[in-house]
Amino acid sequence: MESSSPRVPFPLLQAPAESTYRACTMQYRFPSDDPRKATPLEIQWIDLYLKSVPSFKQRAESDTTVPDAPAKAEKFAQRYTSILEEFKKNPESHGGPPDCILLCSLRDIILRELGFKDIFKMLKDEENAKAMSLFEGVVRRNDEIENNEKRAENLIRGILAGNIFDLGSAQLVEVFAKDGMSFLGSFQNLLSRPWVIDDLDTFKDKWTKKSWEKAVIFVDNSGADIILGILPFARELLRRGTKVILAANDMPSINDVTYLELVEIINKLKDENGKLAGVDVSDLLVVNSGNDMPVIDLSRVSPELAYMANDADLVVLEGNGRGIETNLYAQMKCDSIKVGMVKHLEVAQFFGGRLYDCVFKFNEA
Repeated sequence: MESSSPRVPFPLLQAPAESTYRACTMQYRFPSDDPRKATPLEIQWIDLYLKSVPSFKQRAESDTTVPDAPAKAEKFAQRYTSILEEFKKNPESHGGPPDCILLCSLRDIILRELGFKDIFKMLKDEENAKAMSLFEGVVRRNDEIENNEKRAENLIRGILAGNIFDLGSAQLVEVFAKDGMSFLGSFQNLLSRPWVIDDLDTFKDKWTKKSWEKAVIFVDNSGADIILGILPFARELLRRGTKVILAANDMPSINDVTYLELVEIINKLKDENGKLAGVDVSDLLVVNSGNDMPVIDLSRVSPELAYMANDADLVVLEGNGRGIETNLYAQMKCDSIKVGMVKHLEVAQFFGGRLYDCVFKFNEA
């Protein structure tokens, strides 16, 4: 179901959002750049999206819900490749100049126009089923940690370990196809601290001294990411008396979880008493964010989310797309967390970090 409501600015952006907010973390061009010539960073990102075309085409070819899927998948690949190549010659074409938001948007628009509504649906369902079977064990291990700071760190490491399930990255598509992905393996193999952006110690100190009234969490991928990373963290916030809003995509985009899928996941995870591994979920809400991409422009969210988030005192932007490639420097009126794994070499180079490095940015209001 696609929301038809007009989009509004996220109310917790530092006012005035119109003048201070820029969604994209990286500045792809400067005023002094020639508008008719693609910048080196634009070309780098165009090439990044070109590399992902074969994997998207392969997923589309195998979509049994679309008649004549292989021929339509070929049309997608040709049309999207043509647009990307045209950006190199004329960055002002197709609504440009290009950035990660426009490049994602055009890819999804072409897929939807050809009838591909959710080419990762089967894979998402498989990964959700695997992750749900592990949920009880993951939260039990968290609950066994008595020290508050250590428990907080374990939960954050769980978010980072889960966030590797991301099929918008060509490198991770290859890893996934070859070896699959293990949440426990990812957890144990997180790169050592200090991470490329590492405010975890500051956050742990705050965690021991403060409970937030209401948290808004912009969620990312299906599977281990949402089920073994975000939901244990949200459950712990609920245990501490925090109201939690999970903001999920309006429509499918790569393997990101949609708000309707998330409602279904939580219902399946509830125990016989309607609780999440023994924790009351009456203060847990799932909301349509109004977004339909793996990145997000916070100047355009659903009115429902804007209304419910208005009095929150913690905002969490999770994932490479929502918290790193966009919104890393977005300033909020309240405490905020940007957390995710760096999954593109171009982003790692921008930060001077390592591929699969971790970002945990915590800002107090």
